[in-house]
Amino acid sequence: MAGKRANGEGSIFPYRNGFAAYVWVTKPDGKRARKYAYGKTRDEVHDKWIRLHQQAKAGPIATNVPTLASYMTYWLAEIVEPNLAPLTYATYETLSRLYIVPGLGGKRLDARLAVRDVQTWLNKVAKTCQCCAQGKDERRPSKKRKCCAVGRCCQDLPSARTVKGIRAVLRSALAQAVVEELLAKNVAALVKLPPIRNRKGKSWNSEQARAFLESSRDGNDYLYAAYVLVLVLGLRKGEVLGLAWEHIEWDGWNKPCTAHGEVFCEHCRDNHDIGLTVDKQLQRVRGKLLHRATKTEESDAPLPLPAICVTALRLHHQQQKTAQEKAGEAWHDTGMIFTTRFGLPVEPRNFNRSYDSRIARADVPKITVHDARRTCGSLLVDLDVHPRVAMAILRHADFSITMEIYSQVSSKATREALRKLGQSLDQ
Repeated sequence: MAGKRANGEGSIFPYRNGFAAYVWVTKPDGKRARKYAYGKTRDEVHDKWIRLHQQAKAGPIATNVPTLASYMTYWLAEIVEPNLAPLTYATYETLSRLYIVPGLGGKRLDARLAVRDVQTWLNKVAKTCQCCAQGKDERRPSKKRKCCAVGRCCQDLPSARTVKGIRAVLRSALAQAVVEELLAKNVAALVKLPPIRNRKGKSWNSEQARAFLESSRDGNDYLYAAYVLVLVLGLRKGEVLGLAWEHIEWDGWNKPCTAHGEVFCEHCRDNHDIGLTVDKQLQRVRGKLLHRATKTEESDAPLPLPAICVTALRLHHQQQKTAQEKAGEAWHDTGMIFTTRFGLPVEPRNFNRSYDSRIARADVPKITVHDARRTCGSLLVDLDVHPRVAMAILRHADFSITMEIYSQVSSKATREALRKLGQSLDQ
């Protein structure tokens, strides 16, 4: 005959169409409470009862299983926002608010959230007009309603990439729930989605890149130096706009040389290792212009500046001094390289507008700023630069992005690759 249960060991008993059990546990707030487990058979509940005992011995246990909606609120506020980039938080919060919470928010974070639930819901999201679901047309003034609110569904379906992003956010949140032992498995990781065909990026060839830069230089474009850094060093838009003069690593970059009395002296520049540290980026996130650290440590690697970059920065330094003199007391001394006529940071959207306008004047194929960064990689390949050198120049965090290959690259090799690229454009 089995011995009598000890105090706090709990009990198994018939419950509705099955059985239930409870164990006395210590909650995270230090108080004692009953934690229940349910199942269709006594053996099933007994196994859960044993696991509850083991968990109770290991540490505090939450007795109330939160809904997905409440957990997403906690996860965004306590896990994502303090630890990830502001733009990442904004993206996750938007996908959670518009899709995950309305669709699955009422589900509890336990066995009631099943793979089938998530799979069926995601399939439905991909086929649902989001103008109808989110009331986009309904929020317009009555006179401006033109589609779903007046019975003419616009079929605003989410893209395959958006659906993939929704699953990624849910999967990341549930992964944290598994770590916190609120879930036994991550059901979102088991959901299937159709493959996405990636957009094939465009790029310029050497002649088109040279034509674009010559048009900018000849037109005395205030952003000419920025375009040079994008094409020659492969900088991202946010990285270019986040640069400050202090990021140029040469004590005498802004002082006349003793031999020739010139700033950025053409005769002496090759005798100095002039480097550029890229560790800041400029982003506008939900109405705020943020000057923050770059995404990865690989992005922070200092880059040697080839001749074409030094020449462009020298010209821009003179242009900025002229703008400062014209602005007078209205000038804001932010220390940034690329500014407005009053010294303020350049808005990313305004950079895009200026860039597109320059493309039209140069009469070259229209590509995005990120494609211009891709052009740098293409030009490096055209110049037979080793993939490891290209990886160092483009500052990819993952080598598979540039191409899987072996060998290491030295700073000397990186400098030589940039010199070759600068010479191909500075003719």
